[in-house]
Amino acid sequence: MIVIPAIDLYDGMCVRLKQGKFDEITVYSKYPEEVAMNFEQDGAELIHIVDLNGALKGEPTNYKVIEKIVKSINIPVEVGGGIRDIEKANYYVNLGVQRIIVGTKACETPEYFEEMCKVVKADIIAGIDAKDGKVAINGWLDTTDWFAKDLAVELQNRGAKGVIYTDISKDGMRTGPNIASTVELAKSISIPVIASGGISKNEDIYSFIPYEKYGIAGVIVGRAIYEGSVNLKEVVNRLKGG
Repeated sequence: MIVIPAIDLYDGMCVRLKQGKFDEITVYSKYPEEVAMNFEQDGAELIHIVDLNGALKGEPTNYKVIEKIVKSINIPVEVGGGIRDIEKANYYVNLGVQRIIVGTKACETPEYFEEMCKVVKADIIAGIDAKDGKVAINGWLDTTDWFAKDLAVELQNRGAKGVIYTDISKDGMRTGPNIASTVELAKSISIPVIASGGISKNEDIYSFIPYEKYGIAGVIVGRAIYEGSVNLKEVVNRLKGG
């Protein structure tokens, strides 16, 4: 299991939201590429990037910043936010992005998601964001009738290489992760699951270790790293057995 630091981009800046609310934005850096470089120096093996403008508009807008991040580091990145067609996914692949996260489009049109999995030369990861068990899309503004677990099974069958599962009620709140719902989803599928939302301290990350056997492969952490309550270097060493 690995820890995956997150960079959320809004108007080119590194920010964090609380529960996906765009009226509760905290700006942490105007230079996201420097943030990424620091993560790499602390031992991160993968960086999670979300284009928040893209998630809202359905059209990626932080291309240049993401390209700068990719060129500034030597570790892989995964990118999500507004990637709703094959052309945009391929654009990111051509920038050097190794993992493409698809959320809204995967939920709305699973058959198109399947086509993306077949033709895009990168790992396509299903981004499943849920509140009270129901999947939310369009930057978390709209709730669907899909249950997270059912959508995970559907997208696994369509070719997803993994699932990033976010409990919206926990995201950015630093109140601890929803381990139970994450494990329940992981048990329903055989592809890797990355947990996201609610991490407040190193121990919250370690709490997932016993559930690696169910396919939990990583934990995404954002605000807690920026505000110093999670020590990235320490967690990386612990997870590597150091």
